[in-house]
Formats: sequence, structure tokens, C-alpha cells
Amino acid sequence: MQGTTPYDLRPDPGLPVPAYWTEHLAGAGVEPAGGSPAVRQAAAGYWERRGLWTDPERVVAAPGAELLLLAILAATGGGLVLARPAAAWQAPVARLLGRAVSAVPTPPEGGGAPDPFALLETVRRARVEGADPRVLLLSPADDPTGTVTSPELLRESCEAAAEAGLIVVSDETYSDTRHDRGTVLLSPAEMLPDRTIVLNDLAGSLAPPCCPVALARFPDSDEGTVLRERAAHRCAELRAVLLAPVASAAAYALTEPDEVRAHTAAANRLHATVGAGACGAITAAGALCRPPQAGFHLYAELTSHDTHDLPDAAALERHLTRRLGRRVLGGHRFGDDPTALRVRIDTGPLHGGTDRERRDAFHALDPLEVPHVSQALTELKTAFTELTAG
Repeated sequence: MQGTTPYDLRPDPGLPVPAYWTEHLAGAGVEPAGGSPAVRQAAAGYWERRGLWTDPERVVAAPGAELLLLAILAATGGGLVLARPAAAWQAPVARLLGRAVSAVPTPPEGGGAPDPFALLETVRRARVEGADPRVLLLSPADDPTGTVTSPELLRESCEAAAEAGLIVVSDETYSDTRHDRGTVLLSPAEMLPDRTIVLNDLAGSLAPPCCPVALARFPDSDEGTVLRERAAHRCAELRAVLLAPVASAAAYALTEPDEVRAHTAAANRLHATVGAGACGAITAAGALCRPPQAGFHLYAELTSHDTHDLPDAAALERHLTRRLGRRVLGGHRFGDDPTALRVRIDTGPLHGGTDRERRDAFHALDPLEVPHVSQALTELKTAFTELTAG
């Protein structure tokens, strides 16, 4: 898959663009670096409704999570520690700055946060070898696995990060996309408030992918003030600013009026239903797949099967992409073991390939009964059955 961009590697939500968003996309001009007072005030209210008191002066906005993470890492200095597997766009941002990247395995029960003991050992070893890891990037609602990190694991990972003297960046892009609202999801900012920067790409739930908007919430501390000023300065140097119409739409969406809440609730119901259907199709075929708990993606594994001369994740990616006629990403793109036969399946493309098909799936009482969705799930099951039958 040569020529891919970070946005090619992100899961596709497979949703129609809501009317309330397009109604604001008019006019011209750009915002100040770091975001206008209106956007930052709306972001502060958004986080306060989730239990995180936020001073608008501690918010930075940028056109996409990649640029915002670039600014954050430039502000913090030092290397980056990631859970493995991790979102495919994260490590390249650090490497673009010439920063060392360390990957720490996640426990079997879920992704998004590393095993705390392995984290401490990885940081210790990196420092002995002359590296300077300073930032741990967590994802409480995880891409690529689609799992929600348990409160116990998240707390232990934060405690290990504090012991190792790391700053935590919490990617909470998919935190509003829980499939079951009863699933407990916490933010590291609740556990390590003085050392956690919260990162949120609105493409996860509030903005269409064609209009990139990302936000960062910096700690209410002296260190947080310094990091916020440095990150905003880096955004200014990069001219990483929002277009005024996009900022206007984002500020409106962040206030979460009734029409926004209705759209996100319907989207989450669709993701939950189709995600469960896709997971069922894969496991019925004999492959392994943890039930998705958030987002619009899941992580499947065929390592225990004879897969007809598919030696690694890259070969499995090529095979399933050709077989299904749509992009499937191998686990090697997420920093996973390249010899392990794991792939991320995006469920958004199962909603349809045209705007009309996506609208039909979005508005259906039972998306699994929509003919093109049902057919796509059948094709998914068949593709995996062909691989496990050997």
C-alpha cells in the first residue's frame, strides 16, 4: 500500500456528513494559532461535561491530530513510548522529529495501555542505552483493537509512568464512541492530572474526516503552562491553524446541542451493531477477535491456522485487501509482530460504498437487515472461512 497518508491509515467511520456540520462550512479566513477563544471555550465546556475541569487558556486546537502531536512532542522533547499495537499514525510523527520510539506490549485482555512492569523495564533499558524517553502515549479507547482499557490497567500504567517520570499523552479520539454506555472508561487526566495531556481528534465522533480538527488539553500546572505555550508556538511556526469555517462548525459541534447528540448516538448504535456483526462473522469462521467496545474497527487474528502460504501480516493484508475489494491493514502497520497474522478490520466500509447506502444503513432500525450490509458481512465471513478451512 504505497503512497498512503496518515488519514489513509485511520479507520473509516462510514457515516453520512451531518447537515449541522455543512451548514457552518461557509466563508473564508483562518483562526489564530492554537485556536480562537470560541473554539477553546467550546472545548473547555466539552471536557467539563466529561468531568475534566478545563481552562480555555490551556487548550490548543490544530488541523488534525498528527500536527498537534507533532507540536506536543516538539514541546516536550525526548523520545516516545507507545503501547503495542498502536495507531498507525503515531510512531511516524515522532520519527519525523528524529525521536526514538519504544514499543511496550499490551496485556492479552485489551489494548491502549502497556503492561506496567514491561513499561518500567523498557524505559529503564532505554535510558541505560543512552535514550531519553519522556512521553507515554495511551489510548483508553483503542485503535487498532477497538477495546476499552480497563480502569485497573489504566491506573497501573499511569502509576508506572509517574514512577518513570514520563509525561502522559492520552489519545481520547474514540472515547465518545463506546458501544455500551455501561462500559467504564476513564481518562489518565483523572489519575495523573498534573502530568497528562489529553488529545482528541474530532474525526472520532464530532467531525467528518474531510475537516480535520484536533484539540489538546494541557495540565493546570506550571509545567502544563510551559508545554501549552511551546505547543501553540510550534503550531504557529508550522502554520497549523484551523480554517475559520471549520472552526465555526467545530465550536458548534463541541457545544453538543440536541441534533449533535442525536447524530452521535445514532452513529454509535450503528457502529456497535455492525461491529458486533463483523466480530461474529470472523469468529464464526474460526478466527480470533476480541469483541469491539468502541470505535469502528476491530482486530482479528489467524496465527493458529494454516493460512495457505501467507507467511506474515503483510501477506495477509494483501490477500484480504484483494479478496474483499477494500483496504485491510496488517498488524505490522501498528507496530505489532510482523510474523503474527493479525489485521485491523474497519467496519465503516461495511455500511456501504455510496452516500445513499451509508444513509440507508445509518437510518435503519436494524442495519444488519440492510441488504448491502448483510452481503458485506457474508463476504467477510466467507473470506475468513477460506483462510481457516485449511
